[in-house]
Amino acid sequence: MSEAVLQMVRARPRRATTIARVSAVAVVVIFTAVGVGLHGKTDSGTGVFQPSDQVALIVLGILAAAGLLTLTRPRMEADARGIRVRNLIGGYELSWDVVRSVQFGHGAPWASLELADDEVVSVMAVQAADKAYALAAVRALRSLLAAHQATADAAPVAE
Repeated sequence: MSEAVLQMVRARPRRATTIARVSAVAVVVIFTAVGVGLHGKTDSGTGVFQPSDQVALIVLGILAAAGLLTLTRPRMEADARGIRVRNLIGGYELSWDVVRSVQFGHGAPWASLELADDEVVSVMAVQAADKAYALAAVRALRSLLAAHQATADAAPVAE
């Protein structure tokens, strides 16, 4: 077996993951600082900040951070059997038989798979912002696809 058939390709968005994690921590710290700082009368003087208001603001910060961390969800894993893609919402498990090509067009935010039925599946784990890492992942995916297509072409046709 060739090396391309044996290899496993995995990808996650690196830059987006780093930015999301740093942003999530910053949001929790800021909301916590503001929540702890809330005390006494409101600006108009008609209301008073309660401990429940402080806790609510901290919880809102945690929820906002959790929302930011959903940007770390995309993953892609491929091997000789096929490709598994998990995007922000939903995921796909595809055999190489249904994949026509691996695309990463100029200006595209992420790679995509063109399927045999003319559908296109985004691969958000392979993002243009990751530059060389994304390019290496696309090349490895194309190599796996080419290896599968070569094997499929060489297989005898059953009658």
